[in-house]
Amino acid sequence: MSRYALNLPLQLKKEAEEWAAKQGISLNQFILWSVAEKLGALRSEVDDPDFPRITYRRGASRRPTPVLRGTGIRVQAIVAAAEQWKMSPAEIAEQYGISEAQVREAQAFYEAHREEIDAQMQSESAQEPQE
Repeated sequence: MSRYALNLPLQLKKEAEEWAAKQGISLNQFILWSVAEKLGALRSEVDDPDFPRITYRRGASRRPTPVLRGTGIRVQAIVAAAEQWKMSPAEIAEQYGISEAQVREAQAFYEAHREEIDAQMQSESAQEPQE
């Protein structure tokens, strides 16, 4: 095990000490546990680092769905606007209140992850009630 000097803001240290006490562990154990938990969460992320404007969100189905980071707009909505409605990137950007760069990244993400997104769209289409 290695040592690392850590400078914490006083309020953060106080709060961490309170939580450690509630857990019945030392501050050192609490910080170790917190860092390990955060690293585990980061390792389980499914984001593609090549597409920083895209992230995954789990909806009611608990299935990770790619969305434009910070918007909740699904990549497949951008794809549908372009392919089904024949909208240009500028039109899509205006319609959704986003930048053309976001639209282009969503389209590039789709090209890189086409199989995954097409399968998700087919699955959702199959679950829709038939008239």
